[in-house]
Amino acid sequence: MKACGVNLEEREDGLIIHGRAVPPKGGAVVKTHLDHRIAMSFLVMGMGSEDPVTVDDGSVMETSFPGFTELMNSLGAKIGSTID
Repeated sequence: MKACGVNLEEREDGLIIHGRAVPPKGGAVVKTHLDHRIAMSFLVMGMGSEDPVTVDDGSVMETSFPGFTELMNSLGAKIGSTID
């Protein structure tokens, strides 16, 4: 989140996120550690950020939400694969 310009405080038991009146910067490549929740949440953040957010591996999203990419793209996202 910090790499995307989100102002936050890390706590032992969680995070405090300080909201702003402007969208987050975005522009980061997020390491998902093969966690579908991280991949999907940062791609959703990318919908509202100034610059696109990229995840290193989105293949895990189909595990918990088949059709996530198609649904997000139908809402205006531009989620694609960098693997040819």
